[in-house]
Amino acid sequence: MLKLEDALIAQGDFQMRADFTLEAGRKYAVIGPSGAGKSTLLAALCGFVPLAAGRMYWGDRDITEASPDARPMTMLFQDNNLFPHLSVLQNVGLGLRPDLRLNETEREQVERALGRVDLAQFADVKPGQLSGGQQSRVALARVLVQARPLVLLDEPFAALGPALRNEMLDLVQDTIAQTRAALVMVTHAPEDVRRIADEVIFVEGGRAHAPRPAAALMDDPPPELRAYLG
Repeated sequence: MLKLEDALIAQGDFQMRADFTLEAGRKYAVIGPSGAGKSTLLAALCGFVPLAAGRMYWGDRDITEASPDARPMTMLFQDNNLFPHLSVLQNVGLGLRPDLRLNETEREQVERALGRVDLAQFADVKPGQLSGGQQSRVALARVLVQARPLVLLDEPFAALGPALRNEMLDLVQDTIAQTRAALVMVTHAPEDVRRIADEVIFVEGGRAHAPRPAAALMDDPPPELRAYLG
């Protein structure tokens, strides 16, 4: 369980408040207008943006000041963040050891993660030799190999076509179900919300609103959400 308590997230002139709890094993979609602070919210959860006020807890542990690598979460970015000079196996291995000195057990973990995303045969290939969808799978494998209880996705499949994006969303759902991690996903696509989310965090007007059940919210949105959805 992750709890934001009277949190203030600030960057320059931008400010956003958040006060909510994320439950283990649930899938959350983060939606809202461009510039509302969706990606900034994820960056604050990960520790890349420090809280200007308030506290963050993981269970009973205060992680407000914890470094990103000391938090129980991992993040998949929009650009996949792959290193072109490293092989697929090495890119995934970075999720376990930044120095890439993998022992036998760790290498087996990486190979299992590649198997989960159907890329075992591409272990020695460089990312530039892969399609966009395959690169997304590599980035997802790096997230999976870390086996953190909270997975954050910042629109990682936005550049993919609808069919491939849906394929990746299904793969995310399958792998999250296996690991029982909680999922927080930024998206601009209402169809993604209906496809994957249990609850919705609506971000607008300087606030990240507390999660609400996705189906009910999308079927009968409040005026501000209805205006965003068009």
